[in-house]
Amino acid sequence: MGHRFWVLALMVGAAQAAPLRSTLDDQKALAVTVYNGDLALVKDTRQVNLPAGQSVLELRDVSAQMRPETALLRVAQGKPITLLEQNFDFDLLTPAKLLEKYVGREVRVLRTNPTSGADTSETATVLAASDGVVLRIGDRIETGLPGRLVFDAVPDNLRDRPTLAVSLDSAGAGQRALELSYLTGGLTWQADYVAELAADEKSLALSGWVTLTNRSGTAYRDARLQLVAGDVNRVQPQMRRGMVMEQMVAKADAGAMQEESLLDYHLYTLGRPTTLADQQTKQVALLSAPIVKVSKEYRLTGTEYYYAAQAGEIGRALKVAVLLNLVNSKAAGLGLPLPAGVVRAYQRDASGGVQLVGEDRIDHTPENETALLKLGEAFDVTARRTQTDFKALTVGKNERRQFESAYRIELKNAKKTPVIVTVLEPIPGDWQVLESTLPHDKADAHTARWRVTVPAGGGQMLAYRVRVRF
Repeated sequence: MGHRFWVLALMVGAAQAAPLRSTLDDQKALAVTVYNGDLALVKDTRQVNLPAGQSVLELRDVSAQMRPETALLRVAQGKPITLLEQNFDFDLLTPAKLLEKYVGREVRVLRTNPTSGADTSETATVLAASDGVVLRIGDRIETGLPGRLVFDAVPDNLRDRPTLAVSLDSAGAGQRALELSYLTGGLTWQADYVAELAADEKSLALSGWVTLTNRSGTAYRDARLQLVAGDVNRVQPQMRRGMVMEQMVAKADAGAMQEESLLDYHLYTLGRPTTLADQQTKQVALLSAPIVKVSKEYRLTGTEYYYAAQAGEIGRALKVAVLLNLVNSKAAGLGLPLPAGVVRAYQRDASGGVQLVGEDRIDHTPENETALLKLGEAFDVTARRTQTDFKALTVGKNERRQFESAYRIELKNAKKTPVIVTVLEPIPGDWQVLESTLPHDKADAHTARWRVTVPAGGGQMLAYRVRVRF
């Protein structure tokens, strides 16, 4: 009787020692907030049946790029638990990893006779597996794979899926709704915009898309998706510490992307659940503005170096940039916080086909700010810049150096309509425009600005003299 009780106790103890396993089948709710800069907050709620007392719970299918120091498991519903220890196992099972774990251990080598088809088996010891395979078979050493390798078992520290193993103490047996929160890499998003420029180049139709990429090592099924636009400060790796961030809950119409403020950022909430498969890029509609007023600008920008040195002819057939100024205001037809992303501009040709006319990246643009898009360089508008005079002025022993120089900028326009070219000259030090054939103003403390009208099929010349002091 005592012997039978002892055997039964061992069986019960072994059953209690076996870890509990939770998969995506236990998942009852999932929320994912994705930030700029390869960072996401995951809230994974699972229904799990826990025994009373201590046990090990294996939460499978978590992100392979989880930051384990940020993981927090809590009871959303049910009796309380006490967390004792947690281990994040992300060393995933592959043939190469399995072979590495068997270095110094024995495997079986199976070879098939090509004539008879019969298999023969030999025992081999794995000597190395880092840069090719080295085996000891009997009294000989072989490299490479002489046959099929058979392993006795998968080592405990190799997982087929990323797993968070949690040791816990439960106040009682029964069902629990457990919520696991953690930060992870591998989830990124950016805004992509499509702009169709009108024929008169005074307005465009703007559509915005959110492009999400999931390389985290797991899928997120039927997730409540939220996106944070803004640059969230993050502690450097050597100073990293655990943090769990609360999500803002927003009422959202089905399918629409809703926007709200979150501290000094902007939070976008998708109004329906969505699935992010592993190794997948997904696009979700962000905004649509059918008529947005814009203004086109031709710009020629100089450099500082030739104001303190002799340069002669600075540039022949210089390219003039083509820019679009997009004022993000309600009056202009927009007035929405625009997350950072790439704007691709198109325009219809004479036959009605849509052609790409340029693309540029914009930073986060709040309402009533201006986004400046560089579409490219003009083909028909060119410039030539020449230094026509340069001299170093004599100064006293303790005075700063002074230089005086003169320039000629010749602008040409082969288009059938006149254009206005904004000439920006960044001038170093303390500076003064002594002479100029055309009026100018100060764009900022170190930039002189001219707006030059160039007639159709003709040209215009700008000449000016500058004194600088360093």
